[in-house]
Amino acid sequence: MSSKKDKSKKLDKYFMSIAMNLAADRVGLTGINPSVGCLIVKNGKILSFGQTGFSGRPHAETVAIRKCKKSELIGSSIYITMEPCTHYGITPPCTNQIIKSKIKRVIYSINDVDIRTSNKANSVLKLKKIKVTKGILKLEGMKLYNNYLNHKKKNKPFVVAKIACSSDYYTSSKNKFITNIHSRNISHLLRYKFDSILVSSKTINADNSKLSCRLSGLENHSPKRLIIDKNLKINRNSHVINDNNKKNTIIFHSSKDKEKIKFFTLKGIKLIYTDLDINNNINLNKVFSKVYNIGIGSIIIEGGKILTKSVLRDKLINEFYLFKSKKKLGNSGKNNISDLKNKLKFLRKREKIETFLDGDKITRYH
Repeated sequence: MSSKKDKSKKLDKYFMSIAMNLAADRVGLTGINPSVGCLIVKNGKILSFGQTGFSGRPHAETVAIRKCKKSELIGSSIYITMEPCTHYGITPPCTNQIIKSKIKRVIYSINDVDIRTSNKANSVLKLKKIKVTKGILKLEGMKLYNNYLNHKKKNKPFVVAKIACSSDYYTSSKNKFITNIHSRNISHLLRYKFDSILVSSKTINADNSKLSCRLSGLENHSPKRLIIDKNLKINRNSHVINDNNKKNTIIFHSSKDKEKIKFFTLKGIKLIYTDLDINNNINLNKVFSKVYNIGIGSIIIEGGKILTKSVLRDKLINEFYLFKSKKKLGNSGKNNISDLKNKLKFLRKREKIETFLDGDKITRYH
């Protein structure tokens, strides 16, 4: 027979797994704040749940607590995927709300790495005679928060690059699309999961992409659009300059052309002047720092051959996705990237992603 302690641990894992699913649902949608999942449980029954709000607020604990009556919260347990915050920011500490609610037990998976909170909740709560259990599903928590832990330690966004090619490694041809509709849907799903998408003005001028998520139901979660445009040569008639989402477009440039600067400013486009690197290109390291400082925690790069090779050369990415079509382009293909694998060696792990893409294949390097 299993002991009472074993049953309690099993229940903790069960409720934490639900909280993990809630957190996973909003990864990439909460800015530089972590996506947290939360459950309030009493007598083995779930009273309420919460998720971090889009853009990072309100916090999951606040959402879950507000859904309950005060009388229900007394003596309950709260399951949180990450250590509750103890510091004052735009909002008061979540630990304050937990204490006021007279919740008797707090269970969380991993410690926050934010120095304002890290490893402080345990002592704060115990001083108020609240029982604390931590480390439940810790491995799952570390995996869930890989992006957040990474950008929080480095003060730079988590950066992923992707590129699509034919079976003989060409990235462009006369036809607009190389990969099939299934691969393109996966690309849009990735866009949904990232705060921002980065391309060069050359890419915009070549295909006039909207850089949006066009999966049904997710259109409102399109990423912010970051464009590298050293001399502000982007086509003024392009979608990203004129559509309803243009205020989510940021151009990084080094131009001093007053006419161009005035034009884009009047359009409502945000321009950020950025220094050049030793190769006389926009310094991407500085771009990433500037991006993080305005609250962007993750970037997916959908550049062409030149931009992709640049970020690989300088080892500026955390992951890379190679979408490979079953099509062979031969003489009709352009921009061969067959030498790409040599530049990916700094990403030590490689895995084939099992999909049903009608012949297309995806490899993830990380």
